[in-house]
Amino acid sequence: MVVVNDKKIQEQLVEHTWNQQQVVQASHILVICIQDQLDENDIEKYFALVKEIRNTPDEILNPFKNYLKEDVSKKTQKELVPWMKNQAYIALGNLMTVAAIEKIDSCPMEGFNPEKYDEILKLDQHNLKSVLVLPVGFRAEDDYMKDLKKVRKNIEDVVIELS
Repeated sequence: MVVVNDKKIQEQLVEHTWNQQQVVQASHILVICIQDQLDENDIEKYFALVKEIRNTPDEILNPFKNYLKEDVSKKTQKELVPWMKNQAYIALGNLMTVAAIEKIDSCPMEGFNPEKYDEILKLDQHNLKSVLVLPVGFRAEDDYMKDLKKVRKNIEDVVIELS
């Protein structure tokens, strides 16, 4: 994730976000990224970190680690992108939940030009590609929408209960 709180950079990003003003009005822009290239070394590093932090024995880690290494090695980078994006959405959901708990507004966005974001933020230098944008900040007191009710479908219209 890249955190942008430089107004000049935020201003540059607006035109590449369909001119959505939240990008410049927010105090911070969280740009959620995926790796441009993912390989077995990344998996090894991750499981080494798990072992270091949890002191998990190899006999517990190795079956899943080996499965992932084999699975990743069979896929092209293009085939790995949807999986990596799904992981990014999990992070996005958690970020939005934490922001809401902390009374921080957030506005998730897919509507942006990732190639331009990558260029402006020089993400290639970090083996990253942008996939989601999350402007965050505290709501302005003069925001006319701040006191409006949220519009949500009725729970009966979105949840099917099987019992």
